[in-house]
Amino acid sequence: MTSLTAHGICNAIGGQLVSGPFERVASGGVCTDSRALAPHAVFFALGGEKFDGNLFAPEASRTAAAVVVSRVEPGIDPSCAVILVEDTLAALQKLASWWRSNLKLTVVGLTGSNGKTSTKDLTTAVLSRKFRTVATEGNLNNHIGVPLSILKAEPDDEMAVWEMGMNHPGELAPLCGMARPHIGIITSIGTSHIEYMGSRDNIAREKCTVAECLPENGHMIFPADCDYADMIRQSTRAACIDCGIDSGTVRAENLVSTEDGTRFTLIIPDFCRETVELPVHGRHMVCNALLAAAAGWVAGLAKEQIVSGLNEAKLTGGRLHCKQSDGILVIDDTYNANPDSMQAALRTAAGLPCTGRRFAVLGRMGELGTFSAEGHALVGRTAEELHFDYVVSVGQDAAQITDAIPPGSATQALYLATPEEAAEWLRNHVAPGDIVLFKGSRAARMEQVMNLTFPPQ
Repeated sequence: MTSLTAHGICNAIGGQLVSGPFERVASGGVCTDSRALAPHAVFFALGGEKFDGNLFAPEASRTAAAVVVSRVEPGIDPSCAVILVEDTLAALQKLASWWRSNLKLTVVGLTGSNGKTSTKDLTTAVLSRKFRTVATEGNLNNHIGVPLSILKAEPDDEMAVWEMGMNHPGELAPLCGMARPHIGIITSIGTSHIEYMGSRDNIAREKCTVAECLPENGHMIFPADCDYADMIRQSTRAACIDCGIDSGTVRAENLVSTEDGTRFTLIIPDFCRETVELPVHGRHMVCNALLAAAAGWVAGLAKEQIVSGLNEAKLTGGRLHCKQSDGILVIDDTYNANPDSMQAALRTAAGLPCTGRRFAVLGRMGELGTFSAEGHALVGRTAEELHFDYVVSVGQDAAQITDAIPPGSATQALYLATPEEAAEWLRNHVAPGDIVLFKGSRAARMEQVMNLTFPPQ
């Protein structure tokens, strides 16, 4: 966000300046964490179940140009502009919406049950080959992260790739209202957050909010094999582009797993038939790359720009990152998990060349509700069907994964209660030539198991 005066911020969010100068200039961006404030930033004092941002406003006022609060605490620096509002989160979202209306960029709005952040990274890598592109940092994709992402955009940015997540009904509409995308991407419709959404049909309807918000001259991009493809098409006025392996308008053929990732032929009718060397493994990652390629195509990139963007893409950490440790291939897919992404990671690990044994080290999956037992069991059965040598479940609820593998199976199943126990067992059993996959939901902290077993160099 460019520089704004306290007066301008008040006008944009409907706030009241209760102290400090009207002409105070904020030039350091927007922040909701008083510990991470840049000089001359605007601090929004958000509230939550366990914290009250208003209490940190006095400390923030010594660095910030302005603080936006719902209650004025004593001790605020008199040189800092204090803007009073009824709801600081609503004020943050108003400022983002106002700022978005001042930007002339083209927006890609991206959602899905799996693959959002990887597809965001791939799409950004492609679009950056031609345009000045801004994107969601990490996975700041919720009701706080989206406005913060919008407010990071600058007037000379040409494209934006903004990730939008949800876990309750109705959460995508306000995000779409702020982002105002021209290009929509739905990466997948799975069972993530089914605890709160109730059913896949409800999840699909919520994801289709992105399709509904697109303009008539926009583009809606989605997987060709999605069983809700018809719902997506019927939800939008925009042109629809489906993508898939061996099917779809934008498709991949001739997939070959390489040491560094996946080679495939990218085909877009009457536009390109090019070889891509994607620097990441997995068929599902190829599908994500096709969504990114489609976005580049409709944005007007040359085929060479699309291919080079995919070839040189770098993904956010914890997503199928492979590394060697004393002759053992370690697959770090620890960022998050649900049954669909678990199965995709298992299939990827099972498809890699291996001279030793395959280990799956798996933690619990959250927000599955009544589907939890079935979802965890499905993962265990999938690992067995893929002939993993060992499946190690770690921590609370994860035993449901290994319980699904029957005694006497060729796949040996083991449950361990803590990261420390799991790491000790692994250190005593893995050997050069083995492949070890780590995956689980954020709360499972599988990166801790991985780092205890294979300390970072």
